[in-house]
Amino acid sequence: MGLLLLVAGPAAAAELNFDALGAEATQMLRRYIRVDTSNPPGNEIAAARYLAGVFGAEGIEHRVLESEPGRGTVIAWLPGRGNGRPVVLLNHLDTVSADASAWRFPPFEGVVDDGFLYGRGAIDCKGMAVVEAMAMIAIKRSGETLDRDLIFLGTADEEVGGALGAGWFVENHLDLLGNAEYVLNEGGHGRVLADGTVVYEVGAVEKTPYWLRLTATGEPGHGSTPRGLSSVARLVRALERVRTMPRPIRVTPEVALYYQALAARQPEPLQAKYRNLADALEQDEEFRRQFLSRPEDAALVQSTISITVLEGSDKTNVVPGVASADLDCRLLPGEEPADFRARLEQAIGDDGIEIEVLLNFPPSSSTIDSDLYASIVRMAESEGASVVPNVLRGFTDSHFFRTRGMTVYGFVPIVLTDEDTKRMHGIDERVPVAEIGAGVERLVSILRGIAAK
Repeated sequence: MGLLLLVAGPAAAAELNFDALGAEATQMLRRYIRVDTSNPPGNEIAAARYLAGVFGAEGIEHRVLESEPGRGTVIAWLPGRGNGRPVVLLNHLDTVSADASAWRFPPFEGVVDDGFLYGRGAIDCKGMAVVEAMAMIAIKRSGETLDRDLIFLGTADEEVGGALGAGWFVENHLDLLGNAEYVLNEGGHGRVLADGTVVYEVGAVEKTPYWLRLTATGEPGHGSTPRGLSSVARLVRALERVRTMPRPIRVTPEVALYYQALAARQPEPLQAKYRNLADALEQDEEFRRQFLSRPEDAALVQSTISITVLEGSDKTNVVPGVASADLDCRLLPGEEPADFRARLEQAIGDDGIEIEVLLNFPPSSSTIDSDLYASIVRMAESEGASVVPNVLRGFTDSHFFRTRGMTVYGFVPIVLTDEDTKRMHGIDERVPVAEIGAGVERLVSILRGIAAK
């Protein structure tokens, strides 16, 4: 990555040194990571004020909002010519928590070591926020005016569902986005394949979250006198039935397209199977076994269930009267929650297990037939890379904006290895330092390339 000449109308704008911008963005990210926004409790107002200060120093109009005391959101505007509808650069200010004792470096220090920047949020999602902010700043400094307004939006509370962040924003302040057409959010990035080539995955569809709580009841008492079917025993039996219940396989059109795009980069025996994934999974037992043995592949063709939170007695010698477990279920596009619940109840086969819905919202998707997607493709092709639409296994704030008529893509213009991505929400989260500046340059290219209307 080097210098890029930006052009504004008939006059040349200032040159942008993306090496220098990358170094500046790296220091910005280090400072931003030091603002601990672990959710809970969030305290995103500190992050919102930090970013507001960054935009204020550049003379970029901005505003800080609070859904509740301490739960901050920041928005900034860079006006365009008005030849197209605005583009929103979306990110979230909160992070998951981090156990410092398990990390190589303190998770809220932003340490740079051996070409990587370590810290909670380095990828999810403070790194993305810095790339987006620096891209906006770079365009401002260049003197160029894009066809479309750019809007930076950093929200609270995404890690626990977004009710106090993006959900609150669209209910109370959607007018601040004008008639925005496009939103870029987290949910996709460049991926290094086994053969060393790069493919950019763009999240156009998200699985539907369906978080459930199973609650079992039984006779309480002293641990020295076991009951026949305690709440815990009943719950454990139900969870084993949940864990082993059949998981139907279904290849959605988006997933079929994704694997077709990856087919050419597979060994010869796999190419035909990837091009016709549904038939291969149905007809080839060995291929199906191998495919489903990889969790990242299985999650794209099956609705999934993860057993997460468990609660029972807080004392070893007390048999609790109530025990519960939370299930993180993710449904394939097109699967009805009521149908999934019916299959779950049938598998459990115990009327003494109560099922409570903790979180659920409608399916979320966007067409790839758009000027923004075409601009992403052109950027990738300029690097000799390809682009594939993808189904996001998790969920993001994108659905809040899709339901309001905007085209939303999960896409961060940085390239990560599988080793990098597996650290998100885990230990030693990191981002390659070289990708920070490269991401800024790619995003500027994409934003400049979106056709006006």
